[in-house]
Amino acid sequence: MENLFWVGFVGAVIALAFAFIQRGKVMGYSEGNEKMIKIAASIREGANAYLKQQYNTVFKVFVVVWIILMVIAFASGGKMLSKFTPFAFLTGGIFSMLAGFIGMKIATNSNARTAWAASESLNKGLRVAFSSGSVMGFTVVGLGMLDITLWYTLLRYVFHVDDPVVLGNIMVMNGMGASFMALFARVGGGIYTKAADVGADLVGKVEAGIPEDDPRNPATIADNVGDNVGDVAGMGADLYESYVGSILATFSLGAIAGYGWNGMMLPILLAVCGIVCSIIGSFFVKTKEDADQMSLLKSLRTGTYLAAVLSAVAAAPLTYFVIGNWGVYIAILCGLIGGCAIGYFTEYYTSDTYKPTQELAAASETGSATVIIGGISLGLKSTMASILIVAVAVLVSFFAAGGSSSFNMGLYGIGIAAVGMLSTLGITLATDAYGPVADNAGGIAEMSGLPEEVRERTDALDSLGNTTAATGKGFAIGSASLTALALLVSYVDIVQSNTAEVLDLSLTNPLMLVGLFIGAMLTFVFSAFTMSAVQKAAESIVVEVRRQFKEIPGIMDFKADPDYASCVSLCTKGALHEMVAPALLAIIVPILTGLVLGPIGVVGLLGGVSVTGFAMAVFMSNAGGAWDNAKKYIESGHHGGKGSEQHKAAVVGDTVGDPFKDTSGPSLNILIKLCSTVSIVFSGLILAFNLMNIL
Repeated sequence: MENLFWVGFVGAVIALAFAFIQRGKVMGYSEGNEKMIKIAASIREGANAYLKQQYNTVFKVFVVVWIILMVIAFASGGKMLSKFTPFAFLTGGIFSMLAGFIGMKIATNSNARTAWAASESLNKGLRVAFSSGSVMGFTVVGLGMLDITLWYTLLRYVFHVDDPVVLGNIMVMNGMGASFMALFARVGGGIYTKAADVGADLVGKVEAGIPEDDPRNPATIADNVGDNVGDVAGMGADLYESYVGSILATFSLGAIAGYGWNGMMLPILLAVCGIVCSIIGSFFVKTKEDADQMSLLKSLRTGTYLAAVLSAVAAAPLTYFVIGNWGVYIAILCGLIGGCAIGYFTEYYTSDTYKPTQELAAASETGSATVIIGGISLGLKSTMASILIVAVAVLVSFFAAGGSSSFNMGLYGIGIAAVGMLSTLGITLATDAYGPVADNAGGIAEMSGLPEEVRERTDALDSLGNTTAATGKGFAIGSASLTALALLVSYVDIVQSNTAEVLDLSLTNPLMLVGLFIGAMLTFVFSAFTMSAVQKAAESIVVEVRRQFKEIPGIMDFKADPDYASCVSLCTKGALHEMVAPALLAIIVPILTGLVLGPIGVVGLLGGVSVTGFAMAVFMSNAGGAWDNAKKYIESGHHGGKGSEQHKAAVVGDTVGDPFKDTSGPSLNILIKLCSTVSIVFSGLILAFNLMNIL
């Protein structure tokens, strides 16, 4: 069974080939008239310029961390850190970057094409945007499988690591590079997109009373650029990291559970099976011309649910022949069902076809304050469903996989549940990545003066995109909680195998309690850093847009063009400057905690950040998504419609929700896993040098 590693390469080729075919399909559509082509080119130029500068900044940080890893690995003779880890750190970062970059390139080439397709029919607009999302989705899973299988092959057959436990522990450390890149991409892109969005909305829609994406707004191009660098490039790197992280964590647990090489093969085979099922599901995403939001949701659900059902059916014989334990199959089902359940409840709390968001829109009748209070309440309430779903998935998968007789077998069940949840990521991410393309299409339709019916179609697709984006974040957060638990166990096992002492991990241990408090604190401080970053960057955009409205005569009468480039430049500088501090926080705090409190304190920190980070991420993502769709619900003609006082109140709520759902919330699931992988990578250093050893 261990020689089936080549299946991973086959899965990678299938996914990347399908992504390439979908790219050709998208590029075959017309980009529209001359004005649309010009606007799309401006968005592409801004997105490319930002990513170039972002990657330059991240490259410098990567070099510093790589040198530190090399020194620790080679100075200790591989005792504190595997000699392979520094190089895997680089490949993980590069593949994560590629996933986001390729997704951004296709998104910026699809926005005008989607707008032009929507001028023909709603279904054609949906197909173009969804095909674009498919390129992102299958690029992420294809590159993920390639990276994992490549390192497995090198370690197993070139460097002859013959002990599955040793190989599993090395592989779990390889996720640090992907997590590192994902955090920079998500935080930096999130700051950029929300600074532009907040600035454009506050001055353009609330103060000047002009429509969203109006060409008179100087921040419009920056806002559309932000959709691509944050919601596409950042999200691609984020979910690449989630996908790879869940598989690598399960590798380690499979070896510890005694399944040997078969325990490592199952997640690879399951992921490849999910790729094929996702491709089949993608052909069932289509809609009718007069479709409402519920019909559009149903069309996307058809594809994702079909892929999940096919994966569930195919996983049964796979599990039987590889592991021979039907309990592990039940754990996989827990992941698949749990993912779909999280997706459903995310839709319930964020889609304007359901009561919670409609009630939030109704709160606009009494002003922006009640909209904000209602959104916070909705977000807090929504955490209950996601947390209970994950709790049930953890318990059922643990005991079904044999946790009552073997603790490690039960933990493998939790890990494989996370892989099951993300096995159909190809189509799940396609439904997520299509949203920013639809959003950009609406902006281009508005700026190029296409008929009102086109904007209505793109608005319908955009509103659906807000819901699917929230669903994608729900998947990422749910899988992060399961993966974080698997990584926490891997950390304890690695530390325990390298020390003669038995770790006292009881809650009454002061080191554990202090670690828990630090982990909880880290969640709030990290969120504060990212929210503050958006605030500072947005302030500069607000000042600049006000300045242009005041100092450039003729903008409001369409007699003069705004200076779009200045807003793009301000967003770029603000995002790059503000993203470093929160990203470094996730690396420095676990290491410092370990050096002071030792490995027990780190276990507490990982527990604290996992629990609070999960709850906070769900709260922020769902509250932000509901605020956004409540605004769109009003814009569709309810509660006064566009331009009314209720609409202005909803815009303020949406503005508050922007950094919630697109900066702080989605960054937290990366924080959870990055803290875990950093702790694992530096576990040898912490064991050798910590204050508790001296005392």
